[in-house]
This record gives sequence, structure tokens and C-alpha cells, in this order.
Amino acid sequence: MSETKKFRLAVIPGDGIGTEVVEAGLRVINQLAKDSNGKFEFETDFFPWGCEYYLKHGKMMDEDGVEKLRDYDSIYFGAVGFPGVPDHVSLWGLRLAICQGFDQWANIRPIEFLPGVPRRLNHPNVDSLNWVLIRENSEGEYSGIGGRNFSGRGPGKEVAVQSALFTEHGCERIIRFAFELARTRKRKRVTSVTKSNAQQYGMVLWDEVFARVSKEYPDVETNQWLVDAAAALFVLKPEELEVVVASNLFADILSDLGSALAGSLGLAASANLNPEGNAPSMFESVHGSAPDIAGQGISNPIGAIGSAALMLDHLGLKDEAEWINKAIAETTRQGILTRDLGGTYNTNEITDAIIQNLSKVKAEV
Repeated sequence: MSETKKFRLAVIPGDGIGTEVVEAGLRVINQLAKDSNGKFEFETDFFPWGCEYYLKHGKMMDEDGVEKLRDYDSIYFGAVGFPGVPDHVSLWGLRLAICQGFDQWANIRPIEFLPGVPRRLNHPNVDSLNWVLIRENSEGEYSGIGGRNFSGRGPGKEVAVQSALFTEHGCERIIRFAFELARTRKRKRVTSVTKSNAQQYGMVLWDEVFARVSKEYPDVETNQWLVDAAAALFVLKPEELEVVVASNLFADILSDLGSALAGSLGLAASANLNPEGNAPSMFESVHGSAPDIAGQGISNPIGAIGSAALMLDHLGLKDEAEWINKAIAETTRQGILTRDLGGTYNTNEITDAIIQNLSKVKAEV
């Protein structure tokens, strides 16, 4: 009998519905571990960081929080944000601190149109749509460079400067990542999104790197769009999309648009990857903490469960990741939907259904 593979997970539920959806995701993967006949198991350590922690301690995480996470195989993250704590404090104090601290420079956000989900997009063949956003996750508009000054000159005189940082190294590695991913898909196409007509330095550098790298991938189709035109493309001609690569800010916005078109932000999974593997990667649903519904048990756990599938894939459990995704699709096909999707099922009920459908999916293998 082979030795059980043990994966150490750092779990940061965070705030609001983050605690609920993370619990759902852990239920799913722990069920898979239980049914694996000793193939693998998960050891989980919980970290109580987030806005409640901030209100007690004046910081979003421990001072040595990043170092405490370093030796884990993966990080499973809920959501941050709650009334009383400014959003820029919660974001920079926890999620971005981890992403930048571990150089998780590739953010993966799949856009999938699940069966049974009410259509938000008027398209003749919605079921065929499936694309993925590749977000540069380490620099760009989220570099945190800038400051505020001149408040001493009196009311209305303050100046704020926010700079975006684009490096040739940063642009090349995310663009190359997108091309490598495109080679694994049925349709090999990469769409680059910038705003280089108005941002004539950083994004022109991006365009130039994209043109140079694309020459190394003659088997991959390419096209380029300005971000405003790309937003329209998402709605009007989504069949043109396969792998979309964009800067930190633009991919963040476009992924929310794509998820909304697919039905709800509650469906959206994501992975913050350190592709070199010299630090843990982090997996989280795209949605926020939704304090307005926190504690009611009605949050949509599909994004968090899908993120857990991305985590298993990253850990080498590729079959198990595929089973989760198939179980999610079968659950929505059965009309088992949460309220954000027009259904009546609560968080626990849809999680139960996904676990039940996991057994069916595995039985068919």
C-alpha cells in the first residue's frame, strides 16, 4: 500500500460569507480525501486574519504572517472586507500582502457558463462559451506606488499620485504564461488587452513584449484590443475569446464582467499562482465578503468550491479537480441553484448536492 500523500493547507476564511464558502469548499475536498482509500489527506491550519482581527489588533494579519504561511502547500482564502474597515486597508493588509509577498504573479480566472443557470447573455450558443482570464498579479496598476501631499495648503488643495509599474520582465512572464496555457486548449488563441493609445509608456511596453513573444508561438492565434472595446467584445462577440491576458486592473474588471455574464460573481473561481513553486499559491473565489447576507446561510459556494478544484489541480490531483467541476455542472443542471442564481437552495444544500454528485461522477469513471 502506497504512503498517504499529506497536503498542508493554510486556511484564511476572512470576513462575512468568506467563512461560509470556505467551509463548503473544505467539506468537498475532505470528502474526496475520505473516499481516496488513503491516497491523500489534508491537514488544515486556520488563521483568524481579516477585518475583525484588524479591529482588535490594528492590523489585518500578524506582522510575520507571510512567513507563517511560507511552508504550506497551498493557501485557501475566503474574502476580506467589512463595514468599519476601509477597503484599501483590508485589501492591502492581507490579500495583496500575501500575493506580493509570495510573488503570486499569475492570477487565473476561468469564465464558464454552467448548465441550468439563467442566461444573462443573449447569445445563440451560450453553452459553447468558455474562456479564461490571465491577470498579471504582481505589478501594473496595483503596484502601490504613489502618495498624497499638499493637504497643508488648505481644503481642496491636496494632490494624490498613483503610478502604475510595468516591467519588461513582468509583462513577458505573464504573456508567456498565457501562450503556454493557450497551447493546452482546444482552440489556441490569445487575446491581449491594453489601453496603449492613452497610456503610452507602460502599455506600449506591454504591446511590444506581446508582439515579440507571439513570434515564438506560431501555432497560437493572436489578437489585441483596447480595454473599452474588449468590454464590448465580451458582450457582443464572446465566441472570439479563449485565453485573455491583461494587466492587473483590466483583468480584474473584465473577469467580473465575464462572471456576471455567466450568471453571478458567486460562480467565479480563481488561483493566485507562484508558477516557480518557491512559495505557496493561493486560491479564492472572486466575490467579496457580502456583509449584507453574511450569517444567513444563503451564500453561493460554487466559486469557492471551484477554487478548491483549481487548488487540487495545482497540487497534482488533476482527476479529483475534474470530478469537482463535473459535479458542480451536474448540480446546476439539476436546477439546484442559490438565490443569486434565481434558486431557493441554501449554502449547505447546494454543497450537499455537489458532494452527492461527486459520487455519481466518480462512479462513471
